[in-house]
Amino acid sequence: MASELYPLETVLRERIVVLDGAMGTMIQRYKLSEQDYRGERFRDWKGKDLKGSLELLQLTQAQVIEEIHTKYLEAGADIIETNTFSATTIGLHDFLFRGESAKGRKDWRFFQRVVNDVDLRALVREMNIAAAKIARHAANRFEEETKSRRFVAGSIGPLPVTASISPDVNDPSFRAVTFDQLRQTYFDQVTALVEGDVDLLLVETIFDTLNAKAALFAIAEVFEKTEKQLPLIISGTVTDRSGRTLSGQTVEAFLISIAHARPIVVGLNCSLGPDEMEPYIEELARISPYYMSAYPNAGLPDPLSETGFPETPKSLAPKLQKWAKNGWLNLVGGCCGTTPEHIREIAKAVRGCPPREIPGRTSSDVLQLSGLEPLNITSEFGFAVIGERTNITGSPKFSKLILGEDFEGALTVARQQVQGGANIIDVNMDEGMIDSDAAMARFLNLIGSEPDIARVPIMIDSSKWSVIEAGLKCVQGKAVVNSISLKNGEEEFLRQAQLVRRSGAAVIVMAFDEQGQADTFERKIDICARAYKLLTERAGFPPNDIIFDPNILTVATGLDEHRNYAVDFIEATRWIKKNLPGACVSGGVSNISFSFRGNNAVREAMHAAFLFHAIGAGLDMGIVNAGQLAVYEEIAPELRERVEDVLLNRRADATERLVDFAEKVRAKDKTPVKDEAWRGESVEERLKHALVKGIVDYIDTDTEEARQKCKRPLDVIEGPLMAGMSVVGDLFGAGKMFLPQVVKSARVMKKAVAYLMPFMEAEKSAGAKPQGRIVMATVKGDVHDIGKNIVGVVLQCNNYEVVDLGVMVPAAKILETARTKKADAIGLSGLITPSLDEMAHVAQEMERENFELPLLIGGATTSRAHTAVKIAPHYRAITVHVLDASRAVGVVNSLLSEQLKPEFAAKTRDEYARLREEHAAKGREKKLLTLTLARANRASIDWNAYQPPRPESLGTRVLSTVTSPRVAQDDKIVRPITHISLNTLLEFIDWSPFFHVWELRGRYPAIFDDPVIGKQAQELFDDAVELLDRIVAKSLLTARGVFAFWPANSVGDDVDLCVDEKRSQKLATFHFLRQQMQKPAGQFNHCLADYIAPKTDGHRPPLQDYLGGFAVTIHGADELAKKFSAEHDDYNAILTKALADRLAEAFAEHLHKQARIAWAFGRNEKLSHADLLREKYRGIRPAAGYPACPDHAEKRTLFDLLGAENKIDIKLTESFAMHPGASVSGLYFSHPDAKYFGVGQIARDQVIDYAARTGETIAAVEKRLAPNLGYEP
Repeated sequence: MASELYPLETVLRERIVVLDGAMGTMIQRYKLSEQDYRGERFRDWKGKDLKGSLELLQLTQAQVIEEIHTKYLEAGADIIETNTFSATTIGLHDFLFRGESAKGRKDWRFFQRVVNDVDLRALVREMNIAAAKIARHAANRFEEETKSRRFVAGSIGPLPVTASISPDVNDPSFRAVTFDQLRQTYFDQVTALVEGDVDLLLVETIFDTLNAKAALFAIAEVFEKTEKQLPLIISGTVTDRSGRTLSGQTVEAFLISIAHARPIVVGLNCSLGPDEMEPYIEELARISPYYMSAYPNAGLPDPLSETGFPETPKSLAPKLQKWAKNGWLNLVGGCCGTTPEHIREIAKAVRGCPPREIPGRTSSDVLQLSGLEPLNITSEFGFAVIGERTNITGSPKFSKLILGEDFEGALTVARQQVQGGANIIDVNMDEGMIDSDAAMARFLNLIGSEPDIARVPIMIDSSKWSVIEAGLKCVQGKAVVNSISLKNGEEEFLRQAQLVRRSGAAVIVMAFDEQGQADTFERKIDICARAYKLLTERAGFPPNDIIFDPNILTVATGLDEHRNYAVDFIEATRWIKKNLPGACVSGGVSNISFSFRGNNAVREAMHAAFLFHAIGAGLDMGIVNAGQLAVYEEIAPELRERVEDVLLNRRADATERLVDFAEKVRAKDKTPVKDEAWRGESVEERLKHALVKGIVDYIDTDTEEARQKCKRPLDVIEGPLMAGMSVVGDLFGAGKMFLPQVVKSARVMKKAVAYLMPFMEAEKSAGAKPQGRIVMATVKGDVHDIGKNIVGVVLQCNNYEVVDLGVMVPAAKILETARTKKADAIGLSGLITPSLDEMAHVAQEMERENFELPLLIGGATTSRAHTAVKIAPHYRAITVHVLDASRAVGVVNSLLSEQLKPEFAAKTRDEYARLREEHAAKGREKKLLTLTLARANRASIDWNAYQPPRPESLGTRVLSTVTSPRVAQDDKIVRPITHISLNTLLEFIDWSPFFHVWELRGRYPAIFDDPVIGKQAQELFDDAVELLDRIVAKSLLTARGVFAFWPANSVGDDVDLCVDEKRSQKLATFHFLRQQMQKPAGQFNHCLADYIAPKTDGHRPPLQDYLGGFAVTIHGADELAKKFSAEHDDYNAILTKALADRLAEAFAEHLHKQARIAWAFGRNEKLSHADLLREKYRGIRPAAGYPACPDHAEKRTLFDLLGAENKIDIKLTESFAMHPGASVSGLYFSHPDAKYFGVGQIARDQVIDYAARTGETIAAVEKRLAPNLGYEP
């Protein structure tokens, strides 16, 4: 604030200014009664007692308040505070709000009623205006008497609720109040204070910086609305000797977080006495660029003292005089326990002490950010690493956790980023299947409850502005917004920039404008210069809060126009640092080397060399895998030369030369010099080496040599083979081996045992005694078994006997086998949601037949919470959810150990009891809309302005890799079979889920660069491609698919299909469900039927809309896998099924493309493979049993329409699982607004409605939709 704006700054420069003391301490001296507080106005008040509502006194005992102000003025105070510390709707709700909270719990719904209460808001307005006028009258009267200027500060205190801290220890993401409610309550108060003619505003006693940011946001809004700007004082409170606020921030982090409000004074008050506060006053005085204030309590509370605090005027004043003499103060006063006598002594003590000199307010070249702790990105700090793994679009692991609502697991990812050295963590929730706004808020609230994560600043990353706003409302520190750009024009750019600034964040500006992405040096600097000018001159953005991303683009693509991309970025960085003072530069470093994905050596060298030059040019920060960076000086000279030839565009043939050299580097990586030294070891060591490395080349020879040395063949198994597998188990458990390697180890073990079997049969040796026997099965109605097979292999590697019953196994067979085989445990697996009910049925049967074996539950749709709530209560013995193969051994070891089982079982039961209680509590808390209200909030589509596309033909079309597949007799419209090749499908494969099957978490092809699993991922991929080539070349698998289009219109939440274009005869109906969760304003409660033109919406006749459907399958995988298993090769057996799944998904993607072409709007698509995987095309293909359409039974209607069982030989089980398992089916929607979503929980009114629409009983629907029920049936 410039001195010409207000005379207070002139006084601050001349001397130390004195603030008044405590208002509450003085009011206590008057010993006012309940009737005194009520006064005449509130004499008949029927609500709560009003004694203690200090702010009410300006309406009932105004003379008392003015008398206190006068006493402080007479004592020497230059500034008196209005008696409005808690004069907000939320601050006074305990006294003056007549409403009650639901079930005694105050949440955001309750406080929304508080801030909206018309009577309370009017009373608060009157109270603040009155308080300002009382203080103004006292100050004016004193000025007239003394001819000395005095100032009135509008006091804005904290609230009884916080935005950064959960009041519920069992739910750290819960917040009782929202940022917008805080902003509204403060807006009402500030508006009244300004109207009451205060001289300045004082936001004080800040223990939660996010609350304060809401107040500062409101203040900025009032200044903008009234076109009047007042000086601002901000005062935080350090709550104990830790030196942090109650919400966890250090003094410097707090200072950085509120700097955007441009205060004139920043200081500390309350909580501590002078002795305890001193080190933090010293620290703040050292680092603050603002005038400095301090008004401590009169010591720590002491009930025996007259004021409740021990420091007397004579003891307090010398301590504050010391601070003044040390040059720490510009403004001083007293807080709790201080009186006019204290202020008189303080004023005397600091008189004559020079005021603190503050640093000159020139533009800083330091980007300052904060979480709970500060981050100052200076030249001495060096390159700042941005952690990217909490990005749902870039981290498959994080994505799976968020989509599975495992936010605790997602927190672990964030924690690992911070522990791994990330200076900032980037959080992105851009996923069409979730409510991104809510997910961002929930995750940031959870981070706020984890000090070890929240200590670093947050980068709020989204392409959706609403998500960015949601994130800004949850972060108390100074965050970074990623990102804004000029692509939508200057007006929108400035609007977003001003909101970022008002929210107290820095911003990343992408080098985009209305013409698109900047890809040349000239375009980069032109856009950045234009944005800089707009931000600094029109948006009031400090230069040091601007971070430019001039776009790191891929080089060595073979295109001449890409050759200078690296040079352009480096030179743009250099230009920005020279010509746009204060601004920082960031970028995504891995983009530079995408041309060489899969070749880690070359990529690491490119990253290291690029960073060497870019950092030298001024690059401040970036997204980079710090753990996989080569050291620039250690890059092989020839490789470095060729890499820099490319990066620096030093010669025309640079790309060709690096490509040639890269093949040599790749060859070295892929074909290392064969190390045969291990062949010289003892046979025991050779067997162990073969098992750990998965080498089968010498297994027969080495096993025979070991047999010759041992007395019995069994000794080979119990000796060196089990010793080797023990090493494998230890390495896997320690995370030093990965699942594909373990399965290869199992292949070696099985081949060795197979070699020994004839000798053991001849000797009639008893088999090696296993640690335990586990019966495993995929439950009745389900055909998916890849995960189960992997768990089985891992258990076998750890000397457990596994009895695998296969798929679609009824409960009776599982229990009979467990008895016959004398099993030690039973493991159940399933993928589709109906399998969850079947698992509960198995548990009930085990209870009925008095089993006492441990029951293990696993599979993609299962969860710890579901197991605890829906399965474990049916079975008195221990039931345990097993997350994945890596956890299986530890769980089984604990369950089958006499020493470990009691503690493990007790801990599991306690944990599951807690999960059941949490589930019940959530059910009680979750409020769902009625179906009527949800339908009223359906997706808003203007059907009058839309013409649905017509497919080129109706009826079914069949595709197959088999030359002459049969066609069903009942096919109404007979068409030639379209022949396709498996080769056609390869380009549509999404490889990322393939790695997830093997518990290698990462996105293809970036997974190859992972410092931990990258090498193993590359080996697995190479094995998969080799097998895939064999499958294609020898036609080991066959693909069959069918799709069709039908005339369609929606009727409510259903879609009716018609026999032909006349639409006079109904063919079938698809029944859909609608979201019933409460949505923020502007968001809809979606249902798939919303995307099909309605029969009646002002159209006579209705719009001619169409719905498509499809089913695809891969045959032969089960048979090929069995062949591999018979050869003791589980590795290739599992590999086969995983590849079949990928081919089925690829077929579905290929077929969807054909559907879009048939619909005409897909004919001109020019989408890359990455674009297809990101679903950047028009339309969607939701599947029954998935979030948008959770009822698997809808597959029956689809299969009947397609004739899928006859045409492509794909069957539905009684639980609607598709067989073969490598099958995909779904519907085609063409509307451009169609999107994926999750129905989520539904209420009983929708279940009743759905049962009526489908013609089923309510009980049948409840059983099938159990995971979606928002109530207990």
